[in-house]
Amino acid sequence: MFRKILIANRGEIAVRVERACREMGIRTVAVYSEVDRHALHVRYADEAYLIGPPPAGESYLVIDKIIDVAKRSGAEAVHPGYGFLAENPVFAERCEKEGIKLIGPSAHAMRTMGSKTLARKTVRAAGVPVVPGTVEPIATEEEVFRVAGDIGFPIMLKATAGGGGKGLRLVRREEDLRSSLRMAKSEAKSAFSDDSVYIEKYIENPRHIEIQILGDRHGNYVHLGERECSIQRRHQKVIEESPSVVITPEVRVAMGKVAIDAGRAANYEGVGTVEFLVDKDINFYFLEMNTRLQVEHPVTEMVTGVDIVKEQIRIAAGERLSLRQEDVKQSGHAIECRVYAEDPDRNFMPCPGLITSLRTPGGPGVRDDSGVFEGFEIPIYYDPIISKLVVWGKDRQEAVVRMKRALGEYIVTGVKTTIPFHIRVMNNQHFLEGTFDTNFIDKVFFQEERERELPHFHVAVIAAAIQLFVDERKQAVARRPVEAGEPASLWKYASRPGIPKFR
Repeated sequence: MFRKILIANRGEIAVRVERACREMGIRTVAVYSEVDRHALHVRYADEAYLIGPPPAGESYLVIDKIIDVAKRSGAEAVHPGYGFLAENPVFAERCEKEGIKLIGPSAHAMRTMGSKTLARKTVRAAGVPVVPGTVEPIATEEEVFRVAGDIGFPIMLKATAGGGGKGLRLVRREEDLRSSLRMAKSEAKSAFSDDSVYIEKYIENPRHIEIQILGDRHGNYVHLGERECSIQRRHQKVIEESPSVVITPEVRVAMGKVAIDAGRAANYEGVGTVEFLVDKDINFYFLEMNTRLQVEHPVTEMVTGVDIVKEQIRIAAGERLSLRQEDVKQSGHAIECRVYAEDPDRNFMPCPGLITSLRTPGGPGVRDDSGVFEGFEIPIYYDPIISKLVVWGKDRQEAVVRMKRALGEYIVTGVKTTIPFHIRVMNNQHFLEGTFDTNFIDKVFFQEERERELPHFHVAVIAAAIQLFVDERKQAVARRPVEAGEPASLWKYASRPGIPKFR
């Protein structure tokens, strides 16, 4: 087992990994940019090293700096968390060259599954069902029109090296195809330095379901069941739960087997997630594989009792999986809400700033994975996540009630957060009934929110302003001494210069 691990990340995921290491008796090394000098992950680690200015391109993404700190600190392994260098095959190769173990899959597996077209080609050869479309990047505009005509509209144009909703375009009509292709390629080039795209048939109103898998170097694989990840905004997940309300035990077994087949096809070692689109008839299709620890891994931990981060570290150290498939049992229901410093009423615009007060929820079945504290300033340079609030209940109904209670206890001041949004979702009838898909936020939730607005909202605002004006005048008159023999008239005194004006 490793004696010292460097965590090449920041925020809540760095703290999560540090906690696992502490329980395993492993010393931790943190890295930080100038703006993160007083961050929680720096305070919690056994050692910490400055690696550069705030922009990630000058600090957390600089491979040479990470390798240098690993060598200077004597770290035997590097845990990349998620984001930054977590799925970078060049970083994986550099670690191997320097004799440092990367806690993650091989560079080959990253490249195989990091290319959406190569991943589709690889898993389809292993018998994994994929969405109809191309398995190679589209070479010419003529080919785009030909393939789109063959599989039929609507289609999705997707960046080959894509992720996070970048380089993604839904095309419903042939006349929009040329301009959508141009925009998809431009965005892909900007985001990934690779403008290649491929085509998939668009699955109407799909659910986004993913399967967590673990594989060791000895050829052992298990899956830990599914996570429901359909509550998304701009193709980014905001609420996850496990298990999914639509996946039956039979489908769960089938999806788990297919996910493991996909992992074997890439000779995968470590913790990974195979993502699927599921249609209204519960047919499932391979979407992609994330070759890293997922943001939403805690919901799986809550229902299986498996510490995924510890398993990930043990696998990297060469140990065999500590469990077999028959050992994996799901118990109860878990829900995760990603709490961001964002304004959901302004299209989830980031709201960085100083957290002036913070009270986190607690009680039975509540877990808050956070990387902030009261007095911490959320910087503008990184993802504005505050925490991942996770609850467990004996069933989905109890989990929802518990999440509402926990969200009600969660107090953050100084910055706007997504907490009010999550509370509204927990009270939404479609969410409560489980009748939602990946279009829920844009096409259902916000539409219903707009329809619920007061029909005479502006009149109500004016009436409230008038009432406040009158109340202010009443208070002003009450404070003014009445002269002997002088009648006390609200309207008389309201216009006198000595009375405080309405503000």
